[in-house]
Amino acid sequence: YSCLQVLGRFNRARAARLTLPHFTCQTPLFMPVGTQGTIKGLTTDQLEEIGCQIILGNTYHLELRPGSQLIDDLGGLHKFMNWKRALLTDSGGFQMVSLLHLADITEEGVTFQSPVDGKPMLLTPEESIHIQNNIGADIIMALDDVVKTTITGPRIEEAMYRTLRWIDRCIAAHKKPDVQNLFGIVQGGLDPVLRDICVKGLVERNLPGYAIGGLAGGEDKDSFWRVVAQCTAGLPEDKPRYVMGVGYPLDIVVCSALGADMYDCVYPTRTARFGTALVPEGVLKLKQNAMATDERPIDPTCPCMVCKNYTRAYLHCLVTKDAMGSQLLSYHNLSFMMRLSRDLHMSILEGRFPEFVRGFLRMQFPKGDVPKWVRNAMVVAGIDISECCTPAKYPRDAMDAPGTDIPELLPPTKCS
Repeated sequence: YSCLQVLGRFNRARAARLTLPHFTCQTPLFMPVGTQGTIKGLTTDQLEEIGCQIILGNTYHLELRPGSQLIDDLGGLHKFMNWKRALLTDSGGFQMVSLLHLADITEEGVTFQSPVDGKPMLLTPEESIHIQNNIGADIIMALDDVVKTTITGPRIEEAMYRTLRWIDRCIAAHKKPDVQNLFGIVQGGLDPVLRDICVKGLVERNLPGYAIGGLAGGEDKDSFWRVVAQCTAGLPEDKPRYVMGVGYPLDIVVCSALGADMYDCVYPTRTARFGTALVPEGVLKLKQNAMATDERPIDPTCPCMVCKNYTRAYLHCLVTKDAMGSQLLSYHNLSFMMRLSRDLHMSILEGRFPEFVRGFLRMQFPKGDVPKWVRNAMVVAGIDISECCTPAKYPRDAMDAPGTDIPELLPPTKCS
């Protein structure tokens, strides 16, 4: 029950219309993380106001409290949290790894200690899908075997093959395929061979969409973009491609240039709670003493409610001391991310994507010190950024890496 219609492209980058049961979205798009059916400090009306299209909910947290059965009994998460647009839920597996003392991962599922009484609990692919069917999100994620990319050795291969076996159990357990889209997750660490096997295995299963998992976990940036480039090159043209856990504006611009469509991260809201605002030049730290008498808005070019009504000096008084501070900064930061999403979409649609990328990089790196990994990625994306870089830093040759050849362009796909 999803349809991706590519409306425009530049080499790998694409602007598309993604039709979901509750909302028709424009890609590329960023999804704020609403752990327990809420984006901290913001109302659903405010999220609509800034153009948010999809909110991400955490399956593990929602099952823990208030419980997926109660959510289902009360009409699903959309109704429960009063959100009329699209929702995506993760599988719950990542929280088991990141938040709790992990007891064991076996073929059956993930065994972990209950945060309530310390007893062992088991999350299986079947249980993850059952919980997500209850919650009722437009997009649900398969349970995968998550391994940090910084780990090496046979564990990576074991996790990739287990992820492929578990996707079949997820598909079999999925009771609402007509109204909920099950996305598979590509694993395989930083190994191009394993990533390739996983991409091919998932594509064979003809899923409604695909995620690139296991990144944004501490790997070096050059490895990061190469995995994204390899996976997007192997995934279908007519299905959405979601890079999980990616939220830095620079990463989103680079991944969009490489053919990805969807992103999520706690970064914009979490960094807001620490007093940091996102601006075209990078970040603005409102806790700094220099802000105490600064009467300018966070970003004079930003049309959001916060920039129209409040000064840096006022926000300096509030940040990290008053709930209103993190609320206003969260609003601004998510506005920034939604505007970035719209700008990516429109620049591809209007045939000016390379100009947009160059303008973005000039703002972020006014001295021309664009990082090498970005320069390498842009060669593969077919975008000339030489004018944004100091001459000695611009690569002359494309890299010899899996998935880094620019594929022959395909005509826009149509909804079936």
